[in-house]
Amino acid sequence: MTYDDENKYNGIVLVSEDAQEYLNPRQEVTYREHRRELVEWMLSLGKNPDKAEGYSHSTAKNRMNRLDLFYRFVWDKRGRYVQDLSVDDADDWMRFLASEEMKESTKCHYQKACRSLFKWKRVARGKDVEWEPVIEYSDPSTTYSPRDYLTRDDRRKLRRAAMEYGSVPHYNSVSPGERERWKTYLSQRLQKPKDEVSMRDWEKANSFKYTSLIYVALDAGLRPIEVKRSTVQWVDTENGVLRIPREESSKNRENWIVALKEETSQILKRWLDERETREKYDGRDALWLTMYGNRYDKDSFRDVFRKIAREANLDLENRDLTPYSIRHSTATYVAEEEGLAVAAQQCRHKSKRTTEKYEHSSTARQQDAVNNID
Repeated sequence: MTYDDENKYNGIVLVSEDAQEYLNPRQEVTYREHRRELVEWMLSLGKNPDKAEGYSHSTAKNRMNRLDLFYRFVWDKRGRYVQDLSVDDADDWMRFLASEEMKESTKCHYQKACRSLFKWKRVARGKDVEWEPVIEYSDPSTTYSPRDYLTRDDRRKLRRAAMEYGSVPHYNSVSPGERERWKTYLSQRLQKPKDEVSMRDWEKANSFKYTSLIYVALDAGLRPIEVKRSTVQWVDTENGVLRIPREESSKNRENWIVALKEETSQILKRWLDERETREKYDGRDALWLTMYGNRYDKDSFRDVFRKIAREANLDLENRDLTPYSIRHSTATYVAEEEGLAVAAQQCRHKSKRTTEKYEHSSTARQQDAVNNID
């Protein structure tokens, strides 16, 4: 490490002596710059990019040291220098750690370092990558918080809100004065002049897009990356399933068949019919597009979730609710009702070890237990 690096990063090593043994002079330059970008992002944005909140210096230092070990593990495995590590590389490392004599909490810290790397790739580099570890390590000093997933009542409220969000009365069912007020509302919502709001815009306001998106997410426990990749070819409403091909699945490992409620299938049918009338979908197979014609990504899906959650009066201020809360709750309640094997299939977990983290009891079951003891 150069003096400038020591001075700027206060002891955070960009290129360790052990790493230098693998690198020729040109590779060392590229690896150093790669690590420099990563550590600067960690310190400035890594903890919460939306709030421009970075990790503490000690956290960033520890994670950078652990990632250096990860890179050298991959270089040993491949027999050459590689800069762009994959989720498969990360899973291989997790398997390696499983065989090592070390505390579960230490393995958890290595896993957190990996998560930071893929978060940086996704947020700062715009890479289409989501990592769901094949082996999940947890810190025994922490406990699972029920705030992280939706209760059954939350899920019912979210479905109801998805049905009601943004709806407007039928054009002919309101008086001229009320119609003007609704047109003002629609002009603001659609970001267009009031005198340009048409009957077609009025019909669009009662769209099935958000309803279908939330209903499918609740049934299938969709990851944000799956919302982005979803296509009309996935939908089989006749059999009430999503068919996710291997090449479009989150980890690109196998085809998945995911069950849908009958109600969700009917809503999807209505959305597919409506979708055919929307010009921005012409020639495109994306199941859902934003108002700007883009596929939903992690941020835009989160915006939809928060809109519907507010409509449902869920407490977004004091609870840690995110789109992953939908997925967590789906895994939790499917496991509770039908066991780990069914939950693993429904939520597309390659390993049941991944599903096991959702096998905690829900608050309702805990209350039942308390009521049944002396």
